[in-house]
Amino acid sequence: MTVRALMVDVDGVLVRRPDGRRWDADLLADLGIDPADLQDVFFRAHFDDVLAGRADLFERLDQVLPGLGPVTSQELVDYWFTHDATLDTVLLDDLAELRTRGIDLQLATVQEHHRARYLWHDLGLRGRFSAIHYAADIGHRKGEPEFYRAVETRTGMAPRSHCLIDDSPGNVETAREAGWHAVHWTPGLRLADALASLGDATARAGDPEE
Repeated sequence: MTVRALMVDVDGVLVRRPDGRRWDADLLADLGIDPADLQDVFFRAHFDDVLAGRADLFERLDQVLPGLGPVTSQELVDYWFTHDATLDTVLLDDLAELRTRGIDLQLATVQEHHRARYLWHDLGLRGRFSAIHYAADIGHRKGEPEFYRAVETRTGMAPRSHCLIDDSPGNVETAREAGWHAVHWTPGLRLADALASLGDATARAGDPEE
């Protein structure tokens, strides 16, 4: 059975700053907010609920930002999204070539609703991928088998027709346990080399499902 749908991770794969710095590296200098404080009072305390779709990003930021600095939730989100939006153009070009061979390209990512929309619309990824599957929409993360079952329901394909490309070894292992092909992505890796481990699984794209 061939891979018919390639599921591409976003952060650490498709979106990655070439200098290796975090998006909040200059947050204190630029907005007056200490990144460590933001991690403590927002990301550790609230972000799990936001990623799971149980809470809205802006509502939770509104609760904590008054104690961090004179910045609105919208200002912080705009800063965050634009500073965490460097696309790997080499990978995008390689993916575009793979798409010409009949392999469906989709996104599989752990995002909340607002950044998912930003990636899809503002960064223009909807022009390069046919669908986006993300944690807040599905209600599960990629470390949970339910994520993969939900994606299969959406695509209508068997598990082995999917391949995940992800920089998290844990996600790769969970995908494989769910019956998917999966490739661990590392910086500097090229798509052809990443897929070489699949043998001929991507060589006959478009073959009917077995």
